[in-house]
Amino acid sequence: METVILAVVIAVVVLAALGGLLVGTRRKKPLPPPPPKTPDITAPPPEPHVGEEAETPREEPRRTIEEVDLPGGPAPVVVEEPPAAVEAPEIEIPEPTAGRLIRLRARLSRSQTALGKGLLTLLSREHLDDETWEEIEDTLLTADVGVQPTQELVDSLRERVRVLGTRTPEELRGLLREELLKVIGTDFDRTVKTEPADRKPGIVMVVGVNGTGKTTTTGKLARVLVADGRTVVLGAADTFRAAAADQLQTWGERVGAYTVRGPEAGDPASVAFDAVKEGKEMGVDVVLIDTAGRLHTKTGLMDELGKVKRVVEKHAPLDEVLLVLDATTGQNGLVQARVFAEVVDITGIVLTKLDGTAKGGIVVAVQRELGVPVKLVGLGEGADDLAPFEPDAFVDALIGD
Repeated sequence: METVILAVVIAVVVLAALGGLLVGTRRKKPLPPPPPKTPDITAPPPEPHVGEEAETPREEPRRTIEEVDLPGGPAPVVVEEPPAAVEAPEIEIPEPTAGRLIRLRARLSRSQTALGKGLLTLLSREHLDDETWEEIEDTLLTADVGVQPTQELVDSLRERVRVLGTRTPEELRGLLREELLKVIGTDFDRTVKTEPADRKPGIVMVVGVNGTGKTTTTGKLARVLVADGRTVVLGAADTFRAAAADQLQTWGERVGAYTVRGPEAGDPASVAFDAVKEGKEMGVDVVLIDTAGRLHTKTGLMDELGKVKRVVEKHAPLDEVLLVLDATTGQNGLVQARVFAEVVDITGIVLTKLDGTAKGGIVVAVQRELGVPVKLVGLGEGADDLAPFEPDAFVDALIGD
């Protein structure tokens, strides 16, 4: 009996072992691959793996599913729709130019310490002896007024102070204001000529040395003209600097002005010619031509500037040639101005960077050097910080309240 029970137990153990081996074998058998999944046409594209450079996303046509009646019944059909049109940049509305210099007076007055306040302090001394008058001369020369204008101003001040005798602060401020206005000049026509009587458009060429902010000034001038209700075409004739055309086009797009540009390192005169041609065909009011910045010591580049002027004038005479000068360069700016005036007929001056460290007397010196007026001044980095030059507002900012 015991033998039978032992045999049964052994049989059960053997059967259990064989059953476990069979199940393990079945589990190790690979499963069949899943059926292919139908792509989801609405799913977004996969994200790039970390460390891989993501490609620039490209707008794909939008797909929709429509049903089409076929003999066997309706069937879904994928229909591609064209991508949505790119929205045009929002057009900005520039600040009005009337009184803009007065609104920017706080920035302009930063340069008053060297000139206006310095002169008022010296003139307020109880005794104005020869030494004091020499200090007044030094103050004017340090402020880049120039030798000849300085002598005229000091002589006139000495004579009027001698005649007046008693000098109150109010009298001194009024006296200094009158004399500064006299040397700056109030009889210049400082209008930027953009409205020729016999034709359209007016043609303005902007010239200057590298680094004076010439392209930026051209863009800001476009804003000034648009603020005054004018339509503008920009000519990107600075083909030597890769970013110049892009920079000018960006300025134009902000105010709705069209930009004519050519290939990089192309012929600047050709771009200028095409800009005027395009402006005439579009019927705009003004064409602004930005030329390449050039060193006044490079004869070849200066000759090329003359060529641009001659080619443009095959359409019509230039109405303005504006020379952009950095107000912080002082006497170096006068040397540059002299050379540019020999190549093209300068009709007006734009002084940039007149805020901060600039010495306001450069306005007097450069006008005396060229015999043409300062028409615009740049007083900061803002888009609307280019202002028509107003002598009264300028002098008031220099000498303070």
